[in-house]
Order: sequence, then structure tokens, then C-alpha cells
Amino acid sequence: MTETIRLPKSAPSGVQRIGDMLRLLEGTLPVQRRIVRTGDSVYQAGQAFGCLYVVNSGFFKMVNLSDEGREQVVGVHFKGDWLGLDGIAAGHYGCDAIAMDTGEVWAIRYDALLKAAPTAPALLTALHEAMSRELVRDHDSLLSLCTLPADARVAGFLRYWTEALAQRGLRTDQITLHMTRAEIGNYLGMTLESVSRGLSRLARCDVIHFIEKGRRDIRIPRVEALTSFIQHLMAPMEAAALH
Repeated sequence: MTETIRLPKSAPSGVQRIGDMLRLLEGTLPVQRRIVRTGDSVYQAGQAFGCLYVVNSGFFKMVNLSDEGREQVVGVHFKGDWLGLDGIAAGHYGCDAIAMDTGEVWAIRYDALLKAAPTAPALLTALHEAMSRELVRDHDSLLSLCTLPADARVAGFLRYWTEALAQRGLRTDQITLHMTRAEIGNYLGMTLESVSRGLSRLARCDVIHFIEKGRRDIRIPRVEALTSFIQHLMAPMEAAALH
């Protein structure tokens, strides 16, 4: 008989929540581990849906192809995130899931998850929580695109990245962006030049510091300074809205 593993009822930290969820999956379901390297596809748009994937390590981007053939980065995922949720309704994956560095994903057959759910209700709880986080992430992304000026979007992206690392117990004072300036711009609805200008402005304001010439490694002395930077940019817009 499959042992029932329950998630703790108290509100866990991000590190604990992710660890509990991974142990839950490993203890109740057959998990197929797969090592991926930079540029590898976990699955591709149009491929028949059969598995959900959970990130055990590494960084992943979701890429959609527009009707004009233009690639659009529509999501970024970290350890503990679920991939492939968009395939449940349509029966096929809606975008490409691509590794941004060396990592590991766990493939979990969706029919096996549903079969195990009656004896391990925490599985459905974990799945529903993953869906909820995805909805919140999409809402926040849309809100950013609609309301924030360009430089604030860049700061918001860095804040999102550092918050994701913090929730996983990783350092946030120095980060490596596993995306090019063009990919960040594509994700934020901006040009490459606008992203570069935003990063340069953050550096001039001493919010961030570039460590190397390639400028993918960034030092962030105070993560809260990113929020202050965004609030400073938004203040004139909010004041104007009151008149």
C-alpha cells in the first residue's frame, strides 16, 4: 500500500514548502529523473500531453511561437515549479520548456498522479497550489506590463528573480542572470536597448553593480533598494493620477 505523506498544516517557508512537496512526489509517485543542459527542451509546443514536470534544480524558460513566427518568452521557472500545466486542458503542450543551464526535472505521469490522489490527497493540494501560483504569476506579469515604466519593469524583474532565489534558500546579494538582454526584453515587452538602459540606470543609482564585463553576474547589496527604486519611479505617475 502506498504510504500517505501529508504536507504540514502550518505555513512553511519557501525552502520547507518546496522540500516537502518534492518528498511528497518522490514518496508517492514513480518519478523519472532527467538531467538537462543549456538549450535542451523538456517538451515542445504541440507535443501530446502526458506528463507534468517538476524542477528539481536549474532555471527554465517557457517560449511561445506567435502566428508570425516570433518567439516570445512567457515564463521563467525555478526549483519546485511545475511545468506543463497548460497541457492539461488542451491535451498538448502550449509552448516550449527550455533549460537555461544544467538542471534536473522530474517527469510525473498525469494519469499516475490522478490515480494516486485518493490515497494521497496532498498530491492534489500540491497540484492546485502550483496552478494558483501560476495564475498569480501571470496576473503580476500582466500588471507589470500595463502599469510600470520601462526601468521599473527591469527592477521588478530583478526583484522577482531575487525573491525566487530567497524562497529557495539561495543567495540574493549576487545573482547570475541566465537570460540575455534580448530575452529579458522579450519577456518584459521591451527592446534590448531599453533593458540595457534600465540596468545601466540601476547601476548609476547604486542599486546594482556589474561584476564582470559580460554583465550577467550582478551584485545587489540591498534587495529592498529595488522596491524603493520602483516606488521612486511610480511616485510622479501616482501623483499625476490624483489631479
